[in-house]
Amino acid sequence: MMKTRISILALALAAMLGQSCVSKKEYQSLQTKYNRLDSNTRDLRNKYLLTERSLAVANNKVSNLEDRIASEKANVKSLQEALDKCLNSTSQGNVNISKLVDEINSSNKYIQQLVNAKNKSDSLNMVLTNNLTRSLSQQEMRDVNVQVLKGVVYISLSDNMLYKSGSYEISDRAGETLSKISKIIKDYKTYDVLIEGNTDNVPISQKNIRNNWDLSALRASSVVQALQNNYGVEPRRLTAGGRGEYNPIADNSTEEGRAKNRRTQIIITPKLDQFMDLIGKAPEQGQDETK
Repeated sequence: MMKTRISILALALAAMLGQSCVSKKEYQSLQTKYNRLDSNTRDLRNKYLLTERSLAVANNKVSNLEDRIASEKANVKSLQEALDKCLNSTSQGNVNISKLVDEINSSNKYIQQLVNAKNKSDSLNMVLTNNLTRSLSQQEMRDVNVQVLKGVVYISLSDNMLYKSGSYEISDRAGETLSKISKIIKDYKTYDVLIEGNTDNVPISQKNIRNNWDLSALRASSVVQALQNNYGVEPRRLTAGGRGEYNPIADNSTEEGRAKNRRTQIIITPKLDQFMDLIGKAPEQGQDETK
């Protein structure tokens, strides 16, 4: 939107100068506004890139944090069992009880630190999700679901919006939405992109389409080719796949459930070497994760 305002201002400057109706003072004022907007645009872009990098690191921390939480909870359970045994022991056991209580309290404190760090990362996920969806209209938001989980962006598109009825051809009204999604993909220019088609369990009865496997794969291929041919996404980053009716997210016995299952997912994920780099930056156990 900001780029649009800058472009409009630039056009206005050109038009007014062309008509020789602008005073030098007015021209300087408009030029100052244009420079200010251009600077703001660059600042916002830099902030967005910084947020994206911070989130990628935070998401990989979450994976380690969840494992540590589970380990610490198991440790607490073991310590508690040992404490229960000590309650029935001799006076020497009283010394062990005090030590075990200290260890339990220390473990509980560390668990709370890990939980706080995980909540912080979840908040960053929510911020980035909101940034990715802010360009979508209210109508588009009913047909598009965007989530960020552990450094991976999941974009789910309903078949009603994306395809012509009972077909794998992209509908006319899907163009604007795919254009916005292609910008998200280009922002993640070092990530791979998987386009995954899904159907409900109702058998397809169309010539040249054998079953739901065919339909889901053809739909994914249509989206891949649209992103490549119409919106300039690098084809080497793209993979098309079909999962047929075998990856449902809702009950196929209802119309509402079947509608949810008829979807195409765009999954934007780091390459394996990027995952390993991020894992290498994970914090050491015992550090205060909330800092």
